[in-house]
Amino acid sequence: MTTPFDSDRDLADAPRVGGRQPPKDAATLILTRVRRGKPEVLMGRRAPGHVFMAAKWVFPGGRIDRSDFSAASANDLPDRETARLAREVPARRARALALAAVRETFEETGLLLAAPAPAASVAGPWREFRAVGALPDLAALAYVARAITPPGRTRRFDARFFMADARALLHPEPTAGSGELDEIAWLPLAETQSLDLPAITRFVLGEVGERLARPDRPLPFVRMVRGRHLVEHQD
Repeated sequence: MTTPFDSDRDLADAPRVGGRQPPKDAATLILTRVRRGKPEVLMGRRAPGHVFMAAKWVFPGGRIDRSDFSAASANDLPDRETARLAREVPARRARALALAAVRETFEETGLLLAAPAPAASVAGPWREFRAVGALPDLAALAYVARAITPPGRTRRFDARFFMADARALLHPEPTAGSGELDEIAWLPLAETQSLDLPAITRFVLGEVGERLARPDRPLPFVRMVRGRHLVEHQD
């Protein structure tokens, strides 16, 4: 089913600048937990100096890296998530997207969605992750949304959003991370809509609330078609 996406008013966070920038594969991780009976979500505020979405509250995430195609993991994605991703990308790229979400979250927040493992010495972006004695826990991930940045923006991403329960983390509280996010916090889900949010983050937060009540909810795919934002839902 395809429906309009009515958040065009929020597109000031990604203004049109012209040009033909192709979207790059990226992945995001939405971590949730329950405190005092209320759901919370981990979010960070991007530093004001960023060219893209400066000072906006977002989920941790970023572009896929070459190292994500060969990084080790403790286990595999659940079969349902693998099948959903297989409609869009080859299996090797699907796994790399999941690994990118885990790696970027560690880099930006210090949080490890991982299983304990012997420390290992590896080169590249996975060096610090493996050095602390951990392997990515892909089995904890659910693939919950996809969005492509509209044409003509300064940055364009084909972003896959993954979701995981905080109980799968090796420790529950974030650190300063890489500094890309100048504030990191567990926030009550009910209060997040009052934050300064990118349009797609606002949409996905609503999706998170629905999915916590109904995990088998169809997957939304947000994109621009003939100048209009549409949401296509896929089982």
